[in-house]
Amino acid sequence: MPDSASSQSTQSSESRMSSETYLNHPTFGLLYRVCVVDDSRELFATLYAQRLFFVVTTTGQGIQFEPIGRSDSRILVEGRLRELRRTGQYGEHGKLQTVHQQTFQ
Repeated sequence: MPDSASSQSTQSSESRMSSETYLNHPTFGLLYRVCVVDDSRELFATLYAQRLFFVVTTTGQGIQFEPIGRSDSRILVEGRLRELRRTGQYGEHGKLQTVHQQTFQ
């Protein structure tokens, strides 16, 4: 069952080349965004160990954290990579491909 919690702290850090999004999980601490899954869902991982993954769903009622396994996380990222390639978003595809290699290989 997903944990429902509000974000204690959301931080955005923008650099010249990329934008990173961080979210503070009430139990597991700082998470970073791996990728956008769809309009209301994003995949996050724990910042330091990169071992725990969460699908974060944003609704008008708040934020829900759903823990998922590493293999399911990899499937979500690979699906997003296919979508980016299919829609011709090659810049985003390249960035996500790098994240995929660093995280899952």
